[in-house]
Amino acid sequence: MKNIKPEQFRVDSNISLAKAPTFLDIETSEKKKEKILQKTREKLSKLQDMMYAHNRYGVLICLQGMDTAGKDSLIREVFKEFNARGVVVHSFKTPNSSELEHDFLWRHYLALPEKGKFAVFNRTHYENVLVTRVHPEYIMNENIPGIEKVEDITPEFWENRFESINAFEKHVASNGVIILKFFLHLSKEEQRQRLMRRLETEKHNWKFSPGDLKERALWNDYTNNFEEAINKTSKPHAPWYIVPADNKETARYIVAKTILDELEKYTDIKEPEMDDKVRENIALYREFLKVES
Repeated sequence: MKNIKPEQFRVDSNISLAKAPTFLDIETSEKKKEKILQKTREKLSKLQDMMYAHNRYGVLICLQGMDTAGKDSLIREVFKEFNARGVVVHSFKTPNSSELEHDFLWRHYLALPEKGKFAVFNRTHYENVLVTRVHPEYIMNENIPGIEKVEDITPEFWENRFESINAFEKHVASNGVIILKFFLHLSKEEQRQRLMRRLETEKHNWKFSPGDLKERALWNDYTNNFEEAINKTSKPHAPWYIVPADNKETARYIVAKTILDELEKYTDIKEPEMDDKVRENIALYREFLKVES
């Protein structure tokens, strides 16, 4: 089996999505992939327990990708061994009326992880420079001063949004949140096949929407905007990882292994030691409990 290392997928300089692979053969069977994912999940779970006790860092996992890229199933499979108190998943949909009364990052601030916990953003604050760029008419719902019509949305507007996102992530990271961002890189042909399965498999029919086909027709627009967003916001404190996603099992393992490897670099994460006063009186506490029995 091929050795997987985070740096294989991390964006450290400008990338072209057209040249990035959507499939990676890690030279092992599907059954073995499940076994190594299980072992990785168990290690992540133990590490999360330690982080919960350590109570210094939060972890923000951001997942983006085209429709059908496998975000939901990846979340289910990667985090299934976690203690429920240690991970919260947020699926960001179209902003509601209350959220639109605030700036575009407000609802994402509210969903940031507490110290010792993981937050998973299924779709993220990047929707505000992805979907809204493909459909700039959505910006009109935000009632931004000076933006009266779509034509008022200039290139400078988007640059300011990128600057706001970079500032947001830098501020969050400087306050103890470890940020890891994953783009599940799916080929257009694989998306076509997955959409076909939604139509042909009864238990998956509910997942299909005619809107999926309308968005698929805008594939190139989305790809260009994903590429620009990734190149402008992959930073050492908030890196992007381009994950080949045509095979779901491989993508899940890459994400899980990357999270584990990156978190293990934080050698200061340790279980807290027992308070000295408590340690001095262990014998007394033991005797108390023995008498009580």
